[in-house]
Amino acid sequence: MIKHIVMWNLRGDTPAEKAASSTLLKRSFESLRGRIPGMLHLEVGIDSSGVDYACDVVLYSEFDSQAALDAYAAHPEHQRVKRELADLRVARHQVDYDDSSEGPAHTPHPQKETSP
Repeated sequence: MIKHIVMWNLRGDTPAEKAASSTLLKRSFESLRGRIPGMLHLEVGIDSSGVDYACDVVLYSEFDSQAALDAYAAHPEHQRVKRELADLRVARHQVDYDDSSEGPAHTPHPQKETSP
C-alpha cells in the first residue's frame, strides 16, 4: 500500500479567509472519494492547533499500488480539483511512502504475562 500525505499553507489575510479556503480545499478533495480507481482511503483535516509552524490543511490518502497513485496524479477529477484550488495555496509539502512491507515498526511487542 502507498500512503500519500500532502500538507498546505493557504492564502488568507484573516482567520475567516483562511477558514473559508480550508473548507473549500477540504470539500474539493473529499469530492474525489469513490471516483479514483485504486484509492483505498482519503481524509482531509483542518489544523486546530493554531501554532505558527503548523500547516493549515492535511490530506491523508492510501492507494493500492504506486501505479494507482501515479494514475491519480493524472486523473481528470484530480486535475479538476487542482485547477479549482490553484490560487489558494502558499506552500505545499508532500510525502509518499510504501507501507507494504511488514518490518519491525509494524511488529507488535509481545505482552508480558503477569501472575494473578
